Amino acid sequence: MVDEKITAVGPVRVHTIPTDKYKTNTLVWKMKAPLAKETVTLRALLPYVLQSGTADYPSVKALRTYLDELYGATLNVDLTKKGEHHIMTIRIDVANERFLPKQTPLLSKALQLLADLLLRPALDGGRFVEDIVVQEKRALRQRIQAVYDDKMRYASMRLVEEMCKGEPYALSPNGELEDVDAITAEGLHRYYERALAEDELDLYVIGDVDEEEVLNTVRQRFLLPDRAEPACTPQAQAKARGEVKEVIERQDVKQGKLNIGYRTNVTYEDDDYYALQMFNGIFGGFSHSKLFINVREKASLAYYAASRLESHKGLLMVMSGIEPANYEKARRIIDEQMQAMKNGDFTDEEIAQTKAVIRNQLLETLDTPRGLVEVLYHNVVSARKRPLHEWLAGTEEIGREDIVRVAEKVELDTVYFLTGMEGGTEDGKTGV
Repeated sequence: MVDEKITAVGPVRVHTIPTDKYKTNTLVWKMKAPLAKETVTLRALLPYVLQSGTADYPSVKALRTYLDELYGATLNVDLTKKGEHHIMTIRIDVANERFLPKQTPLLSKALQLLADLLLRPALDGGRFVEDIVVQEKRALRQRIQAVYDDKMRYASMRLVEEMCKGEPYALSPNGELEDVDAITAEGLHRYYERALAEDELDLYVIGDVDEEEVLNTVRQRFLLPDRAEPACTPQAQAKARGEVKEVIERQDVKQGKLNIGYRTNVTYEDDDYYALQMFNGIFGGFSHSKLFINVREKASLAYYAASRLESHKGLLMVMSGIEPANYEKARRIIDEQMQAMKNGDFTDEEIAQTKAVIRNQLLETLDTPRGLVEVLYHNVVSARKRPLHEWLAGTEEIGREDIVRVAEKVELDTVYFLTGMEGGTEDGKTGV
């Protein structure tokens, strides 16, 4: 289905995926390290500084001009967390040279540019350029602040902070606002050198490409010193079940945000992973799900109601937007939907519909180079390797008893409610 070849070139795992499906060739560079308070903000800043200039193109303007010369190539960076890992991504999309009238070696030039971004960044006296670091620190503060201003994202972040207090997963991939000011051009450069020496490094090359040609170019351009195998991040053990935590936070908001966190006790590595995906699809993952139909449509209690999984951490999060006065009623109906799942109270039609949606969603995701990489990268983050054909076949084999078995493992952990300054909840709740 997907022809992925993986070859080690020094410390870099090179994943070549030859396909003539796309009109572009895509390079995706990923750097993975443990989520940690002392490095999370440095990592949140680093890829943005790297994309702001190279030794040959030492400013954003010069770099963007060069990208335009490469027939409008695009450069993007991103930060995510998967389980207890913090992942930096740099992506370059470039036109497939075979479609151009003039045979320009665009893929080779794009690989050279990526190597320069990583190994020959714009420097001033052996450290990052001060002006670039100052500018990107300002932009990072804005990205962090934007989460506080978007109450839907804020509620999701606060649920995770409360639910995973004391665990690395509580950290935001965008870093901590209070740690931004202390970062210096020298300190960031020291961390950059450490990250190149210690992170797990993966390069994906997708498109109408020749594998040997790609590997030869990588061997010439990505000259990184060999090193010991990176230490695997220990997967966080599931927290022992304690009392359900209930947190009510008051701000000047009109619409309440009721977010509920559960421990599923199942991760991507487990045999029950496909059953967990099916469970989530029927419970709250899709528009035909119980949360959407019963909380939003039938009871008209929510502006939105859905659930999502964090597969590498084993968490299930419910997100809903409600009138503050409907807090108790909404909680009760959400609880009823969870109980219905544990009781096997769902139809064969819901099972069939969910399988069809999961299949279509996966195939749609694989239709874009970016989506394809995200699916394949699960196999780097996890010790369990799941070929794509196994995803499709594994989901098809799931039956009612598998879904109920997984539902019975799901445990309520934390209820977080963001509400207005007055009313909407009973007294006596844990508040902040």
